[in-house]
This record gives sequence, C-alpha cells and structure tokens, in this order.
Amino acid sequence: MASMHPSFLILLFLPLLITADKCNKDDKRALNSIKSAYNFTGWNSATACCDWSGVECDPTVPGTDGSRVTGLFVQTDSTITGTIPSAVGDLPFLTTLSFHKLPNVTGNIPSSITRLTRLSILFLSWNSLSGPIPSFLSQIPSLTDIDLSFNKFSGSIPPELAKLPSIQQIDFSRNRLTGSIPAQFGNFNKSSPPNLIFSHNSLSGDLPVSLGVPVWGKIDLSRNNLTGDASFLFGAGKSTRYIDLSRNEFAFDLSRVTFPVNLTVLDLNHNKITGSIPAQINQVDPTYFPVFNVSYNRLCGEIPAGPITAMFGVDSYFHNKCLCGSPLPPC
Repeated sequence: MASMHPSFLILLFLPLLITADKCNKDDKRALNSIKSAYNFTGWNSATACCDWSGVECDPTVPGTDGSRVTGLFVQTDSTITGTIPSAVGDLPFLTTLSFHKLPNVTGNIPSSITRLTRLSILFLSWNSLSGPIPSFLSQIPSLTDIDLSFNKFSGSIPPELAKLPSIQQIDFSRNRLTGSIPAQFGNFNKSSPPNLIFSHNSLSGDLPVSLGVPVWGKIDLSRNNLTGDASFLFGAGKSTRYIDLSRNEFAFDLSRVTFPVNLTVLDLNHNKITGSIPAQINQVDPTYFPVFNVSYNRLCGEIPAGPITAMFGVDSYFHNKCLCGSPLPPC
C-alpha cells in the first residue's frame, strides 16, 4: 500500500489536535493533580479535559489560551477516598464546585478555595467531611449558595459568613454543629437575606433578637436545642414563606404572633409554646399550604375556624395543654 503524504497525516489528525488543545493548559494541570489524588480512570489525557466527566468549560472567556474550567462536579462515587485536593484552588475561573455523595471523602475544606474569586456555588454535601466550618469561606465574596449538609462538621457557625454580600442560601443541616446562632446574622441584607437551613444539629441558646431584622424567605432551625423567644421571626408585614422551628425548646406566647401572608410552611411541633392559635392564621393565602403543625406544645383555647386550620387533621394539633375545637374534641 502506498505511504501517506505527511501533509495528509496532518490533515487527518488535525481535529484530534484541536480537541486536545481545547482545554487551558493550566486548568488541565490542576485537573491532573485532582486525577492523581483520586486515581480517576475516566479522565483520559489523550482527550481534552473539557470533555472529561464532571468538567464544564466556557470557551467564551476572553483573552485565555483554551477554554477555562468553570464547573467541577465529582459526585456519587464510594470508591473515592481521601480529602478534597488543594488543587481545586488552581481553577481560577471556577463558578461551581460540587463534591456530592462521596462517603469516603474526609477531612476539611482546603483553604486554597479562597483563590476561587469567581466561585458562586459551593456544594460539598453528603460526604464525611469533618472539623469546624472554616471562617475563610467569608473571603469568597462571589458565593451565592453554600451547601455543607449531611457531613460531620462540628463546632460553631462562623459569624464571619454574615459578611458575604451576595449569599442566597446557607445549608448546614445534618451535621454536628454546637453553640448559638451568631448575632451577626442579623446584619444580612434586610430585604433579601439568605435562606438559613440549620436543621438536625446540636445548636443551643436563645435566638439573637437581631434575627428579627432580616425578612427571611426560608428559615429552618428544626431539631436542635434552641431556647427562648422566636416570635420576632414572624410578622404580617413580612414576606417569609417557610418557618420550621420544630423539635427545639422555644417558649413564647403564640397569641401575640401575626403570620406573614405569604407563609406556606409553619412547623412548631415539640416546643414549649404557650397561648392560643391566632385567628389571623386563616388570613394567610390557602392556595398552597402543605405544612401546619403546632402539636406537642402548651397551647390552649379554641382552634380558630377557617381555610388554613380546616386543612389539617388531629396530628397537627394534638398533645397540647388545652386546645379544643375541630378537629379536636369540642370545647
């Protein structure tokens, strides 16, 4: 068979060469460091790293040599062991970092991620990360969403996180956190604070009154050891839609509370709340209200009749001091 002309060979392999050059060389070096740490077999050096599983690139980033990596998703793999490699901090155009459902990934969050000045979404959930939640997360002002749920983090919530100017959600649920909720969290933007999801921890102490200043969209403090007054989280003039304070030790007079008209979830079960259920609860929009539960408290008086209270059965009201009226026995 006749030999191929060298120029023909170049044309033949040109698409492969272009593909191999599609990924920025500095980003590829960082990804290869992560590959070495986790022994990824699916990340083949013969192909462009932008084509690797779990890697997203943006070819439109101006003035760069090859597409820059903007997303890294390492997910659902029980064979991966070790810590989060510090090399993740060497991907400067990263906007999303997700290490999810890696049960054998341990240790803490590497401080190198503070170099990710464009990072918006940090998902490090359902792993076995431990130690304190690092305060240096406050040094990434671009963060909008932090999800560290379902790990083994311990210690207190860093008050420095209140400095994050664009944060929209903080989810620290299902960890081993202790201490109180920082009073500095009352300094979040009043009209657009982040959703706070701190359920299933061991947080304790009274809520700081400063938390009554921001108008929370969602606040879930359930299944902790929190105490005292939480009535300042409510208010008819607020736009809060989700309040879950269940299974704590909160103690306040529910009679003095007014409810946000946009409320869709209210769960207060298993606390030490007194007073009666305000009739104003039935002025809340009943179009979508899937959760209402005041059981296992110290409430008294007649359950006010209306569209909201009528939607729920005995389980939402029982085990109180002297609540009565439908769906409980008549007064």
